[in-house]
Amino acid sequence: MITLFCIRPKGFNVGNDAIFIGLKHFLDEAFGQVVNLISVPATSRYESQAKAGLTAGTVHEINQYGHGVIVGGGNLYENGELEVNLNALAALETPLMLFSLSRGRIYNRRRELVDRTDVMTDQIVLALNRKAKYSLARDRATQNYLQSIGCKHSMVAGCPTIFLDHLAERLPELHERDRAGILLSIRNPLLMNIPLERQSQVGEDIRRMIKFLKGEGHSNIRFLCHDQRDIAFAASFSGMEYIYSGDIYIYLALLRSCDLNISYRLHATLPCLSLGTPTIKISYDERALSLMDTIGMGGWNIDMVRGGDVVEEVINRYRRLNELAKLRAEVQSRWNELYANMAGAFRQFSDDVLVYRDGVTPGS
Repeated sequence: MITLFCIRPKGFNVGNDAIFIGLKHFLDEAFGQVVNLISVPATSRYESQAKAGLTAGTVHEINQYGHGVIVGGGNLYENGELEVNLNALAALETPLMLFSLSRGRIYNRRRELVDRTDVMTDQIVLALNRKAKYSLARDRATQNYLQSIGCKHSMVAGCPTIFLDHLAERLPELHERDRAGILLSIRNPLLMNIPLERQSQVGEDIRRMIKFLKGEGHSNIRFLCHDQRDIAFAASFSGMEYIYSGDIYIYLALLRSCDLNISYRLHATLPCLSLGTPTIKISYDERALSLMDTIGMGGWNIDMVRGGDVVEEVINRYRRLNELAKLRAEVQSRWNELYANMAGAFRQFSDDVLVYRDGVTPGS
């Protein structure tokens, strides 16, 4: 058997689970057999257990019986939520892959893109990339950053959630009332790193969107909460239903079956684009802006900080929903390239894992 460790975000956001099942698709494809996959949180901040990240205890355990380790996917460079002990990292013996990691900037009060205050240091990012044979950047902004600090072998591979159509047959059938309508994928504005005046505008923007949609004859409009911390915000809207599910397959089935998804959440939009559900994306940081551009959908995206009236932009996309299928078809070749990058890296990683398992240290 093969035993792999996956160091990944495991906080409140169901989007992390969407990334994880996308990752497992590429593992299954590369290894062609069941592998033991041990999922470890990137940080102990949200977990009761102490084991997390690439720390001394975790690396010791990996070296004892693991055959490979994958870090990601997620925005771990950006939010610094990967615990790394540099001495332990240097002692890691198994092959290491950095998978679909991103580092995007946020808007300050002057609407300028700046680093987050909790961003991972260049020193740690460099150390990770020097140790890893495979470094898959999620988007172009991340790739540009990696190259600027001297990371030589990283490549852009996108996010595995744009390939979730490969898993569509695994999604459950929903009750009839859940198989239609409009889902607004919200984020609690208190969790958005945006200027305060824009943060305070989010609730009013959503109310205007709902009023417009009702005026268009839509009666089944609900909020989709990705994070338990979104629920208090959703509950503040009188008369609006909200849905929250920690079951990733129910979550994806909801996105696949709805008539339209309007989303502040990247990992609602990407599965919708993959599964063919009409979707409108509202972005508020470089992480989302860059990834939407990387997959060729930048022109469909809405920048809620630097753009114009968000609701008017949403109405514009709503009036043009008939264009979305054509736009998706036009970027298919780009998606195929990203898929090839991802699948190729996993095949090479699987070869290295097998070599290591059979007693030959890579590079020896």
